[in-house]
Amino acid sequence: MGRYIAVDLGATSGRVALVDTSKGDFHVNVVHRFLHEPVKNAEGMLVWNWERIVDQSLIGIRKAADLGPVTSLAVDSWAVDYGFLGSKGELLPPVVSYRDLRTGKTFAEVIQSVGKERIYETTGIQFLPLNTLYQLVAAKDDANYLAAKKFLLLPDLLNNLLTGSTSTEITNASTTQLLNGHTRKWDFDLISQLGLRKEIFPALHEPGTMLGRITGLGDLDGIQVVAVGSHDTASAVAGVPFSKSNSEAYLSSGTWSLLGIESEKPFTSPAALAANITNELGVEGTVRTLKNITGLWILEECRRTWRAKGIEVEMPELISMAELATEFTSVFDPNDPIFAAPVDMPNRIASFLTQRGQKAPENLGEYTRSIFLSLALAYKRTLEELEQVTGRTITTINTLGGGSQIDLLNQLTADATGREVIAGPTEATLLGNVIMQAIAAREFANLDEARTALRAGLSRKRYVPENSMDLLKMDQMPS
Repeated sequence: MGRYIAVDLGATSGRVALVDTSKGDFHVNVVHRFLHEPVKNAEGMLVWNWERIVDQSLIGIRKAADLGPVTSLAVDSWAVDYGFLGSKGELLPPVVSYRDLRTGKTFAEVIQSVGKERIYETTGIQFLPLNTLYQLVAAKDDANYLAAKKFLLLPDLLNNLLTGSTSTEITNASTTQLLNGHTRKWDFDLISQLGLRKEIFPALHEPGTMLGRITGLGDLDGIQVVAVGSHDTASAVAGVPFSKSNSEAYLSSGTWSLLGIESEKPFTSPAALAANITNELGVEGTVRTLKNITGLWILEECRRTWRAKGIEVEMPELISMAELATEFTSVFDPNDPIFAAPVDMPNRIASFLTQRGQKAPENLGEYTRSIFLSLALAYKRTLEELEQVTGRTITTINTLGGGSQIDLLNQLTADATGREVIAGPTEATLLGNVIMQAIAAREFANLDEARTALRAGLSRKRYVPENSMDLLKMDQMPS
């Protein structure tokens, strides 16, 4: 039994938790939370305030370490973004955000020159302009790219600061669209075709690897750092207490919604390519076959716009307003690129709907309900694509993350998909992070044993379909 520090970095906020398993369960104590967001630098690029992210992470790690002896520490974060290391191992700033628009032109050019089929047959990764592949190609003329000795994805950029390690964990590496999902190695043939520098690609390691002990940080020195599923969704899926995984899906609901299954192999058929299915690697040799769906980012952008206008509304109040807006039925496709960039999101939604002959929302409750309805219908379509591509029949959806706490969204998801929805654990990412640390510490023999222990201590809420026909009618609306 141990005490583990989990650092979980999301694309809008971060948190550090101490998780204690000494009493036979998983006691989660989130000791520190912080907000962050990308900012425009002097060159007009959208970049992360990496110094703030590091400083706040260290504050949280110290708070956790101050509570007593620690078995180990591990870091997970959002995917695809990276930092360059110079010849002396120093960070070459800035750390550019995946939401920067530099990849728009590159995305089309790469697909035209290399071809979707060639990229997908080995990587199995969904085509998104934000993928690391297009970021690196867009950066080929930048001074930092030309000077870089290595690039590291963000969790391992922090691990580098902590321990000096210079390798990258494989679940996150798979999201770059530059790794062969069948061999679990960099696709150097593709990398050569793209004209990228092979020498900047780091060595790879699997979850469970001991990366070393913290050095050079005084009071934190000596803490063991362990590799986990460093892509936050890999950790979240590791924290799903599946009971019948062959008939269950997971839905990680946060800034992004990620809906998928846990598999033993990637699916890279023409049908999978046509559906833009992604095959990201998971812990213990698994594959996460899923689709990325723009998630609660849309609602957060609405809130940001409302705050700028002096309207400060917290999420519980918005949900209550949406529950009352039962007559509002306008829906849109949340994956349309028009909703991808930071904008006046309420205006963007209203314009999108009216241009397609639908009613625009007139109040905050209607905007919120429209977003929830649209997400639920996107989940329905995605689930149908996953079933067709994989041959599985999905009966249950396990919702994770912040969105799993929204009763209205969970019920609409059950109604839209016609499947049972089980909510929680809310802290699946932290739990999955710690599960892999505990396996490395030999507290559990494997993932199945850890999940059994996790399932025994959880109380989860279930939602069954109630108004499926009404939502099916909405799915026929133009969007």
